[in-house]
Amino acid sequence: MGRWLKPEVYPLLGAMTFVTSMCLFQLTRNAFMNPDVRINKAHRASAVLENAEEGQKYSRHGLRRFLLQRPPEVMPAINTFFAGSRKE
Repeated sequence: MGRWLKPEVYPLLGAMTFVTSMCLFQLTRNAFMNPDVRINKAHRASAVLENAEEGQKYSRHGLRRFLLQRPPEVMPAINTFFAGSRKE
């Protein structure tokens, strides 16, 4: 990579690459799959779209369905360790 890139910069470079790729993914997903975004002229001509089921499908993607089945804890093992095993 040359003299200007030091090894200390690699973690920062990795984090910035990850964040940039996540932003590009979300931008692309919203531009092409969001039912509220109208890119072509035919869809822009209609004032109100009746697409409630398409909006439900867009908002209930696979990751959200997976997370809805999980408990709302970030680290459940640590929470149970510090809370104790007995229930009162």
